[in-house]
Amino acid sequence: MLRYIDFADRLSGWFGKSFGWLVMLMTIGMSYEVIVRYLFNSPTPWAYELSYMMYGTLFMVGGAYTLSRGGHVRGDFVYRLWPVRVQGALDLVLYILFFFPGITALIFAGWKYASRSIGYGEVSSSSPAGIPIYQFKTILVLAGVLLFLQGIAQVFRCIIAIRTGVWLEPAPDVQETEVLLAQEHGEEILHHPDHIDPPQGGAVR
Repeated sequence: MLRYIDFADRLSGWFGKSFGWLVMLMTIGMSYEVIVRYLFNSPTPWAYELSYMMYGTLFMVGGAYTLSRGGHVRGDFVYRLWPVRVQGALDLVLYILFFFPGITALIFAGWKYASRSIGYGEVSSSSPAGIPIYQFKTILVLAGVLLFLQGIAQVFRCIIAIRTGVWLEPAPDVQETEVLLAQEHGEEILHHPDHIDPPQGGAVR
């Protein structure tokens, strides 16, 4: 199980980080659109289409990456009070009852939409550029497969938590700039010559 978890985490991480570069492409594309639209009064026929396609792609492919890093939002105000074994058992049931049926439906529906789109050579009807969108619809299948594979890894995590009473740590993730600055600031305080460690069980007065 541990080997599969590592494999799934690495796979999700590779796709998530690789497709993360779409943020740069979106930024460049939209910056170019703003410049030519407002400075030269010559808007492009493709910027809007490409921006939402790239954002949708990033959103879909990033789902498995976020799942592998434990980054999805959960209402855990009660859940976090329970023992780890109970948490693992509940997660396991929810994955089986809701996650896998939903992701399986996504894969089959995505395959249906993508195959039809490829067969038609579908292009966007909302832009004069006529940008092909069949490749965009294939992302539904890719995202579903990645989520399914990562879901299996999460099930293994649940089983390990039920057996051991300890959750496996998720793979390391990128840190927010604010978190890094706070950590750096904290280290500076700890290494400051005037810093005094508080006594055990109390606070500095």
